[in-house]
Amino acid sequence: MKQLLAATFLALLPNLALSDIIPEPQDYRMDHYRAPVPATIAGGTVLDPQAANDIWLSGNAAFIDVMPQAPKPENLPEGTIWRDKPRDTIPGAIWLPNVGYGAIADVTADYFRKGLEQVTGGEMSHPIVMFCLEDCWMSWNAAKRAIEWGYTDVYWMPEGTDGWAFWSYPLERIKPMEPQP
Repeated sequence: MKQLLAATFLALLPNLALSDIIPEPQDYRMDHYRAPVPATIAGGTVLDPQAANDIWLSGNAAFIDVMPQAPKPENLPEGTIWRDKPRDTIPGAIWLPNVGYGAIADVTADYFRKGLEQVTGGEMSHPIVMFCLEDCWMSWNAAKRAIEWGYTDVYWMPEGTDGWAFWSYPLERIKPMEPQP
């Protein structure tokens, strides 16, 4: 029995500290967005769900969900009903879908900037918390982009709404900020 437990522990050990060995890239992550993420974000602060909840309860930070959203397919057959996938997120957060890709179009960058300006009142030092899902590079890319644009109090929650829900913190259904690019 001891040998089985030891073998199981050793088999799981590499996964326990995987985020500690994922290097922070110099530039944006460009593909495979659902993958283990680094434990750091240069110029920003990493939050676990408990610390994010403390900030959320204080009401002093803007929470920005960057979960991507599939666009409505063009040329759907007449009569086809299209329903966007619903998004449950941290109450009070705004949803800015698709701003976390590694390369974004100018129209998407403008959409992201408008969203940031809206939630910060144009104050570059206003705290912002970026998140998506666990092991999702979208939020890391979005946080990196905000830092590069001059935001000085950027938090990144790598566990996203998965970690938030794990701790039984509240979620609410929201729609993306309009107009979307």
